[in-house]
Amino acid sequence: MSWITSAESRFGHLAIPGLPRIIVGFNALVFVLYKLNPPFLNQLTLDPAAVMNGEVWRLITFLFIPSFGGFLPDWIGAAFYVLFLWFVGNGLEEAMGAFKMNVFYLLGMIGTTVAALFFGGAFSNAMLNTSMFLAFARFYPDLMIYLFFILPVKVKWMAWFTAAMVLLGFVTGDWSYRGAVIAALGNYLIFFGAEMVQEVRDRSETQARRKRFDAQAKIPDDEPMHQCATCGKTELKSPDLEFRVARDGHEYCLEHLPKTPVPPHQQLS
Repeated sequence: MSWITSAESRFGHLAIPGLPRIIVGFNALVFVLYKLNPPFLNQLTLDPAAVMNGEVWRLITFLFIPSFGGFLPDWIGAAFYVLFLWFVGNGLEEAMGAFKMNVFYLLGMIGTTVAALFFGGAFSNAMLNTSMFLAFARFYPDLMIYLFFILPVKVKWMAWFTAAMVLLGFVTGDWSYRGAVIAALGNYLIFFGAEMVQEVRDRSETQARRKRFDAQAKIPDDEPMHQCATCGKTELKSPDLEFRVARDGHEYCLEHLPKTPVPPHQQLS
């Protein structure tokens, strides 16, 4: 990606090292404040009307509301969520570098905010975290992780499942959901879209070359590969015969092989 490399050479000094840990810290802090005062979350959610009335912090703070719902107790759900952010965020920063990680997350924040503002706040930060995980999977596809510290699964399979769920929602959902998905996952497409297209092209060309090679290399079962230039015998008619190539370029069975054979490294058997 030449554009991000060029930007890094000019603005790399502005990068915030350890951004994933800062993000995790904000999520943990919000959860603690929520446990102390549950209505506190109402001051952080994305409310377009409140934003228009000057509460502009909501454009960012809703991103730091941790996910702690589901069948688990809220503190256990929040703990898994924070560990997920820590694990994925640190892995991305290590693979991409601080500056690229900052840009990736910033673009994700903007896209997620746009999606939530125009297509519904229910998207929250789920799509941003999805984009981070999909990016993480590109760098660590074969990494084995343990769901709930029990079930071993490779990252790439989890990423494929996640992508399938997003695609299913995109196909079956309404246009507002589709617009939200495109906006929220824009950072992933910006960073990896061209690379993904090139991978598809390379894979297609490789398969085409393999088919052409197989077609050229395939020899009918009734067509011999070896034939003596003197007696005309082949390995099909006489499976026990051995064949060599003489210096004259012709192939012979051992019985009719000229006295001066080719060097061993040029022989065919």
